[in-house]
Amino acid sequence: METIGMSEIGTHYDERSPIADELRDGQVHMWYWYDEEDQVPLRDAVHRITRKVTDTLGLRSGERLLDAGCGPGETAVFLAKRYGAEVTGITLSGYELDQAERRSAANGVAHLTRFERADYMELPFDDGSFDAVLALESLQNAPDPARVFAEFLRVLRPGGRVSFSDFSLESAREPERVATFMSTLKLPQLPTLGEWLEYATAAGFEIEEYTQCGPRVYGRKSKYIKAALEQREELLAKFGQAALDEFARRHHGFFVPRKDQIGYVIVSARKPRG
Repeated sequence: METIGMSEIGTHYDERSPIADELRDGQVHMWYWYDEEDQVPLRDAVHRITRKVTDTLGLRSGERLLDAGCGPGETAVFLAKRYGAEVTGITLSGYELDQAERRSAANGVAHLTRFERADYMELPFDDGSFDAVLALESLQNAPDPARVFAEFLRVLRPGGRVSFSDFSLESAREPERVATFMSTLKLPQLPTLGEWLEYATAAGFEIEEYTQCGPRVYGRKSKYIKAALEQREELLAKFGQAALDEFARRHHGFFVPRKDQIGYVIVSARKPRG
């Protein structure tokens, strides 16, 4: 199975983020639909994940947040506007950096946000620099998750919080389907919920909350396909047929696993005070 190193991740997102950005309004992560009858648009379903994950942080005005894997910046903008938090977003993608800065300025929160090209396996910040860390579907790319969690612990103040969400392995049956999914996303690993929790606790975090909401996330992949097809003409006009064909080709294997094989976990933990 082909995976990519940290130096290639920026290029990977430079290539996939523009269309995903357009589809999901600056949020290149997953969606959340309650059931098949839930008719909210894709962009609103994606924003539900933003809110669901970030609400677990309990942010307060003036707190310093590290958005580790900030994408095109919509989540950082949302948190700065909603809570008055000071958000530092990091990414390895030049496209995402440009979009995040543009989106922040357009929404009047440039004074509360800054965006940097940085690797979360070697964060360029002092110990105790942040009150909270957010990793919204960015840990899936880490060649060494243990090292990332150690860095998150280091840059948090005592008592600081971390919340993350990501895919998880829920069934080992028909492993070739999961292997196709991982190869498509170029994932180095696909932990179970228990393994995600172990990464956090081994680094020194105290787990406070966790949930598995895969049936309402990956389990609604058919709703995503329908929603994406409804935007096809808009995307075609902006990006052209060749770009859409390549985007579809790159994501075909994402939909191969059964809906019970791929989970979606949300975990919130705290750095001990002592």
